[in-house]
Amino acid sequence: MKQNNLAKLLGISLVVAIIATGVFYGLVVNKLSSSTGSGKMVVVAAKPIPAGTVLAENDVQSIPWPVEGTPAGAFQTASQVAGHTVLQPLAQGEPVLEARLASAEKGSGESGVPAGMRAVSVHVSDSSGLLSQLGPGQKVDVQVLITRKSTNGEPELRTILEGVPVLSVNPQPEPSSQGSNLPAVTLLTNPADADVLALADSGARVRLALRNPLDNATRSRTAVSLDAILRASGAASKAR
Repeated sequence: MKQNNLAKLLGISLVVAIIATGVFYGLVVNKLSSSTGSGKMVVVAAKPIPAGTVLAENDVQSIPWPVEGTPAGAFQTASQVAGHTVLQPLAQGEPVLEARLASAEKGSGESGVPAGMRAVSVHVSDSSGLLSQLGPGQKVDVQVLITRKSTNGEPELRTILEGVPVLSVNPQPEPSSQGSNLPAVTLLTNPADADVLALADSGARVRLALRNPLDNATRSRTAVSLDAILRASGAASKAR
Protein backbone atom coordinates (compact mmCIF):
# COMPACT_ATOMS: atom_id res chain seq x y z
CA MET A 1 0.00 0.00 0.00
CA LYS A 2 2.78 2.40 0.94
CA GLN A 3 4.55 1.69 -2.31
CA ASN A 4 1.37 2.42 -4.28
CA ASN A 5 0.90 5.73 -2.44
CA LEU A 6 4.54 6.64 -3.05
CA ALA A 7 4.17 5.87 -6.74
CA LYS A 8 1.05 8.04 -6.92
CA LEU A 9 2.85 10.90 -5.15
CA LEU A 10 5.79 10.63 -7.51
CA GLY A 11 3.46 10.61 -10.46
CA ILE A 12 1.60 13.68 -9.21
CA SER A 13 4.91 15.43 -8.49
CA LEU A 14 6.12 14.67 -12.02
CA VAL A 15 2.93 16.06 -13.55
CA VAL A 16 3.16 19.21 -11.42
CA ALA A 17 6.82 19.65 -12.38
CA ILE A 18 6.00 19.30 -16.07
CA ILE A 19 3.19 21.87 -15.80
CA ALA A 20 5.38 24.28 -13.81
CA THR A 21 8.18 23.91 -16.37
CA GLY A 22 5.79 24.62 -19.21
CA VAL A 23 4.40 27.73 -17.50
CA PHE A 24 7.90 29.01 -16.68
CA TYR A 25 9.11 28.35 -20.22
CA GLY A 26 6.14 30.20 -21.65
CA LEU A 27 6.77 33.20 -19.43
CA VAL A 28 10.47 33.28 -20.31
CA VAL A 29 9.80 33.03 -24.04
CA ASN A 30 7.24 35.84 -23.87
CA LYS A 31 9.68 37.97 -21.89
CA LEU A 32 12.50 37.38 -24.35
CA SER A 33 10.17 38.10 -27.24
CA SER A 34 9.12 41.33 -25.56
CA SER A 35 12.73 42.32 -24.84
CA THR A 36 13.65 42.02 -28.50
CA GLY A 37 10.65 44.09 -29.49
CA SER A 38 8.63 41.21 -30.93
CA GLY A 39 10.81 41.18 -34.03
CA LYS A 40 11.53 44.95 -34.09
CA MET A 41 14.81 45.57 -35.88
CA VAL A 42 17.07 48.63 -35.70
CA VAL A 43 19.88 49.51 -38.11
CA VAL A 44 23.25 50.07 -36.39
CA ALA A 45 26.75 50.79 -37.65
CA ALA A 46 28.61 47.57 -38.46
CA LYS A 47 31.93 49.38 -37.96
CA PRO A 48 33.16 52.88 -37.01
CA ILE A 49 31.88 55.27 -39.68
CA PRO A 50 33.45 58.74 -40.08
CA ALA A 51 31.40 61.83 -40.89
CA GLY A 52 30.95 62.50 -44.60
CA THR A 53 30.67 58.78 -45.49
CA VAL A 54 28.05 57.83 -48.06
CA LEU A 55 26.56 54.69 -46.54
CA ALA A 56 26.55 51.35 -48.32
CA GLU A 57 24.46 48.41 -47.13
CA ASN A 58 27.53 46.56 -45.84
CA ASP A 59 28.38 49.53 -43.57
CA VAL A 60 25.39 48.72 -41.35
CA GLN A 61 23.42 45.79 -39.97
CA SER A 62 19.95 45.22 -38.48
CA ILE A 63 19.71 43.82 -34.96
CA PRO A 64 16.75 43.09 -32.61
CA TRP A 65 15.85 46.02 -30.36
CA PRO A 66 13.39 46.44 -27.46
CA VAL A 67 10.28 48.29 -28.57
CA GLU A 68 10.22 50.52 -25.50
CA GLY A 69 13.85 51.50 -26.07
CA THR A 70 13.75 52.15 -29.81
CA PRO A 71 15.34 55.57 -30.46
CA ALA A 72 13.45 58.18 -32.44
CA GLY A 73 14.35 58.32 -36.11
CA ALA A 74 15.72 54.75 -36.23
CA PHE A 75 15.63 52.62 -39.39
CA GLN A 76 14.76 48.93 -39.73
CA THR A 77 16.56 47.83 -42.91
CA ALA A 78 19.96 48.57 -44.44
CA SER A 79 18.36 49.57 -47.74
CA GLN A 80 16.65 52.51 -46.01
CA VAL A 81 19.98 54.19 -45.20
CA ALA A 82 22.04 53.16 -48.24
CA GLY A 83 23.13 56.25 -50.18
CA HIS A 84 22.68 58.64 -47.27
CA THR A 85 25.57 60.78 -46.06
CA VAL A 86 26.66 60.60 -42.41
CA LEU A 87 26.72 64.05 -40.80
CA GLN A 88 28.29 62.94 -37.50
CA PRO A 89 30.67 60.03 -36.79
CA LEU A 90 29.06 56.73 -35.78
CA ALA A 91 30.64 54.20 -33.41
CA GLN A 92 30.34 50.47 -34.10
CA GLY A 93 26.97 49.22 -32.83
CA GLU A 94 25.50 52.74 -32.58
CA PRO A 95 21.97 53.18 -34.04
CA VAL A 96 21.82 55.04 -37.34
CA LEU A 97 19.30 57.85 -36.81
CA GLU A 98 17.56 60.10 -39.31
CA ALA A 99 18.83 63.27 -37.59
CA ARG A 100 22.44 62.21 -38.23
CA LEU A 101 22.04 61.62 -41.95
CA ALA A 102 21.76 63.89 -44.96
CA SER A 103 19.47 63.05 -47.87
CA ALA A 104 20.38 60.21 -50.22
CA GLU A 105 22.68 61.09 -53.09
CA LYS A 106 20.80 59.44 -55.93
CA GLY A 107 22.15 61.72 -58.63
CA SER A 108 24.28 64.71 -59.36
CA GLY A 109 21.37 67.00 -58.54
CA GLU A 110 21.21 65.83 -54.93
CA SER A 111 22.92 68.12 -52.42
CA GLY A 112 23.04 65.84 -49.39
CA VAL A 113 21.14 68.45 -47.38
CA PRO A 114 18.28 67.23 -45.11
CA ALA A 115 14.80 68.55 -45.81
CA GLY A 116 14.16 71.88 -44.08
CA MET A 117 17.87 72.69 -43.77
CA ARG A 118 20.28 74.83 -45.80
CA ALA A 119 23.95 74.52 -46.73
CA VAL A 120 25.73 77.88 -46.70
CA SER A 121 29.37 78.61 -47.51
CA VAL A 122 31.17 81.36 -45.63
CA HIS A 123 34.63 82.77 -46.21
CA VAL A 124 36.62 82.67 -42.99
CA SER A 125 39.46 84.95 -41.96
CA ASP A 126 42.03 84.60 -39.17
CA SER A 127 41.16 80.90 -38.83
CA SER A 128 43.89 79.29 -40.93
CA GLY A 129 45.21 77.26 -37.98
CA LEU A 130 41.74 75.88 -37.32
CA LEU A 131 40.98 74.80 -40.88
CA SER A 132 43.40 71.87 -40.72
CA GLN A 133 41.39 70.48 -37.79
CA LEU A 134 37.95 70.96 -39.34
CA GLY A 135 36.03 68.17 -41.04
CA PRO A 136 32.45 67.16 -41.88
CA GLY A 137 30.31 66.55 -38.81
CA GLN A 138 32.27 68.79 -36.44
CA LYS A 139 30.57 71.75 -34.76
CA VAL A 140 31.67 75.38 -34.72
CA ASP A 141 30.61 78.71 -33.30
CA VAL A 142 30.45 81.51 -35.86
CA GLN A 143 31.93 84.87 -34.89
CA VAL A 144 31.86 88.12 -36.85
CA LEU A 145 34.28 91.01 -36.57
CA ILE A 146 32.92 94.39 -37.63
CA THR A 147 34.16 97.96 -37.54
CA ARG A 148 31.57 100.66 -36.90
CA LYS A 149 31.99 104.33 -37.81
CA SER A 150 30.10 105.27 -34.64
CA THR A 151 32.85 103.69 -32.52
CA ASN A 152 35.67 105.56 -34.30
CA GLY A 153 36.85 102.46 -36.07
CA GLU A 154 36.97 100.34 -32.91
CA PRO A 155 36.41 96.66 -33.94
CA GLU A 156 33.67 94.63 -32.28
CA LEU A 157 33.41 90.87 -32.10
CA ARG A 158 30.13 89.00 -31.67
CA THR A 159 29.21 85.31 -31.70
CA ILE A 160 26.18 85.06 -33.98
CA LEU A 161 25.62 81.26 -34.13
CA GLU A 162 26.62 78.35 -31.90
CA GLY A 163 27.02 74.62 -32.47
CA VAL A 164 26.70 74.74 -36.27
CA PRO A 165 27.59 71.45 -38.08
CA VAL A 166 30.31 71.54 -40.74
CA LEU A 167 29.49 69.94 -44.10
CA SER A 168 32.75 70.54 -45.94
CA VAL A 169 35.96 72.56 -45.87
CA ASN A 170 37.77 74.14 -48.81
CA PRO A 171 41.11 75.38 -47.45
CA GLN A 172 42.15 76.81 -50.82
CA PRO A 173 41.58 80.61 -50.91
CA GLU A 174 38.85 81.78 -53.24
CA PRO A 175 37.46 85.26 -54.03
CA SER A 176 35.00 86.61 -51.49
CA SER A 177 32.44 89.41 -51.64
CA GLN A 178 34.85 91.54 -49.59
CA GLY A 179 37.41 91.54 -52.38
CA SER A 180 39.91 89.22 -50.72
CA ASN A 181 40.84 85.59 -51.23
CA LEU A 182 39.77 83.49 -48.24
CA PRO A 183 39.17 79.80 -47.47
CA ALA A 184 35.53 78.68 -47.50
CA VAL A 185 33.66 76.44 -45.08
CA THR A 186 30.19 75.05 -45.83
CA LEU A 187 27.87 74.91 -42.82
CA LEU A 188 24.50 73.22 -42.28
CA THR A 189 21.80 75.34 -40.69
CA ASN A 190 18.12 76.28 -40.73
CA PRO A 191 16.74 78.82 -43.24
CA ALA A 192 16.68 81.74 -40.78
CA ASP A 193 20.29 81.21 -39.70
CA ALA A 194 21.26 80.74 -43.35
CA ASP A 195 20.25 84.37 -43.93
CA VAL A 196 22.35 85.44 -40.94
CA LEU A 197 25.39 83.61 -42.32
CA ALA A 198 24.93 85.06 -45.81
CA LEU A 199 24.73 88.59 -44.43
CA ALA A 200 27.77 88.07 -42.22
CA ASP A 201 29.75 86.67 -45.15
CA SER A 202 28.96 89.69 -47.31
CA GLY A 203 29.52 92.46 -44.76
CA ALA A 204 31.90 91.29 -42.03
CA ARG A 205 34.98 89.25 -41.31
CA VAL A 206 33.90 85.77 -40.26
CA ARG A 207 35.82 83.65 -37.76
CA LEU A 208 35.11 80.11 -36.55
CA ALA A 209 35.60 78.58 -33.11
CA LEU A 210 35.75 74.78 -32.91
CA ARG A 211 33.72 73.19 -30.11
CA ASN A 212 33.36 69.72 -28.62
CA PRO A 213 30.65 67.82 -30.60
CA LEU A 214 28.94 66.84 -27.33
CA ASP A 215 28.88 70.43 -26.04
CA ASN A 216 25.42 71.91 -26.57
CA ALA A 217 25.77 74.82 -24.14
CA THR A 218 24.84 78.32 -25.28
CA ARG A 219 25.49 81.78 -23.86
CA SER A 220 24.31 85.34 -24.36
CA ARG A 221 25.58 86.81 -27.61
CA THR A 222 26.81 90.23 -26.54
CA ALA A 223 29.29 92.24 -28.60
CA VAL A 224 32.82 92.53 -27.27
CA SER A 225 35.14 95.42 -28.11
CA LEU A 226 38.86 95.76 -27.47
CA ASP A 227 38.27 98.97 -25.53
CA ALA A 228 35.74 97.25 -23.24
CA ILE A 229 38.15 94.36 -22.61
CA LEU A 230 40.98 96.74 -21.72
CA ARG A 231 38.75 98.78 -19.39
CA ALA A 232 37.47 95.61 -17.70
CA SER A 233 41.04 94.34 -17.32
CA GLY A 234 42.13 97.65 -15.79
CA ALA A 235 39.25 97.65 -13.32
CA ALA A 236 40.07 94.09 -12.28
CA SER A 237 43.73 95.00 -11.70
CA LYS A 238 42.77 97.94 -9.48
CA ALA A 239 40.39 95.73 -7.49
CA ARG A 240 43.32 93.49 -6.57
